[in-house]
Amino acid sequence: MRVLIPGPYSPPVIPPLVPDPAGLPGTDVLNTLTNGIAAWALIAALVGVVIGAVIWAFGHYGQNYHQAYNGRKGLLVSGAAALIIGAAPGIINFFINLGSGLNKVH
Repeated sequence: MRVLIPGPYSPPVIPPLVPDPAGLPGTDVLNTLTNGIAAWALIAALVGVVIGAVIWAFGHYGQNYHQAYNGRKGLLVSGAAALIIGAAPGIINFFINLGSGLNKVH
């Protein structure tokens, strides 16, 4: 079955997107703020790993398996958070490059 589109069709013109850090004032401050927040988040993840390990150990040796499970879960979640925080720039760059590749017309 064919669908007819009435009239001439021209694809929309998409203006190029070129990220420029110097395009707005305050980029250096925002970059410093982002790095500081990432450092705090990594410190919080480290504290979560340590607390999770301690709770896991106390629960295991105290025969409290629910507490041991919660400690193990806290340790794994904190470790995953540190992994995601550390990989965030690479993940963002991957998707930027993927999106830039989709925008090119061949």
